[in-house]
Amino acid sequence: MARSMMRAVVQDALGGPEVLRVAEVPRPEPLPTEVLVRVRAAGINPVDWKTRQGGGMAGVLGDPPFTLGWDVSGVVEEVGFGVTTLAPGDEVYGMPWFPRQAGGYAEFVTAPSRQFARKPGTLSHEEAAAVPLAALTAWQIIVDTARVTAGQRVLVHAAAGGVGHFAVQFARHLGARVVGTARGSRHEWLGRLGAAELVDYTERRFEDVVEDIDVVIDLLGEDHDATSTRSLKVLKKGGLLVAVPGGVAPEVRQAADAAGMRTSGFLVEPDGADLTAIAGLIDKGEAVVEVEEVFPLEEAARAHRKGEDGHTRGKLVLRVGA
Repeated sequence: MARSMMRAVVQDALGGPEVLRVAEVPRPEPLPTEVLVRVRAAGINPVDWKTRQGGGMAGVLGDPPFTLGWDVSGVVEEVGFGVTTLAPGDEVYGMPWFPRQAGGYAEFVTAPSRQFARKPGTLSHEEAAAVPLAALTAWQIIVDTARVTAGQRVLVHAAAGGVGHFAVQFARHLGARVVGTARGSRHEWLGRLGAAELVDYTERRFEDVVEDIDVVIDLLGEDHDATSTRSLKVLKKGGLLVAVPGGVAPEVRQAADAAGMRTSGFLVEPDGADLTAIAGLIDKGEAVVEVEEVFPLEEAARAHRKGEDGHTRGKLVLRVGA
């Protein structure tokens, strides 16, 4: 008996958005402790298009063909032996397998059950699919890596992006005073999310107007106009710089050490318990997700082009199934 098939976005070579195509591929089967999830929507992240080009997690995924996507929201279709926390029909969301291939741009995914959590009840599947990777990144940086506490000053670079807008909200939730860098057109919105101070990077250098920062969350990276190096100018002695894209460059670490500052790289991990905590904040109205646009699965290439423009407010999402 032939295996059942499903639609998925695949790429057979590294390259531009044009390498993405929809194809029929075998549907995965859940192993013990895994669940099969019927995907309703898949979030798009910068790591997706970087991997498509040959950067990002391409070294982990290996040579094409492969299917991108780590953010999913959907419904449990089937559970493997040993799964007791989820059942068929449960609405879930998650960031399975990262940084290994999850294949989120597809009608079905399988992964360990504890890499998923119940979807926030107040969100649609399209909204929920925009949450996992971005929110887990912000949450794990702020709660676990930086251990942000009330009264601290936290600077978030690229505050209007997917990770950034969650970082603003989570830091504010913990009682920090949040400073953000973003285009002026995003300031009113970010102020509503909890940013107390905002710098329009198109008009001013943040190091000229910001000072006494306890934690810098650099979501741009040293390759982007030496953002990490410039951030050391505003960081308190003993303060922490968390550099996400590319990690901490050796010269940045050396300069921070000499100035009595701390540095840390970061890579997000799947965590169903963290997703449950995040869902609780969302359902209480203490955090919101911004979705700029939803694309059909067949328009994954167009979605990537829009994301690569670099001026998205919040997240982009693929609608996979009804």
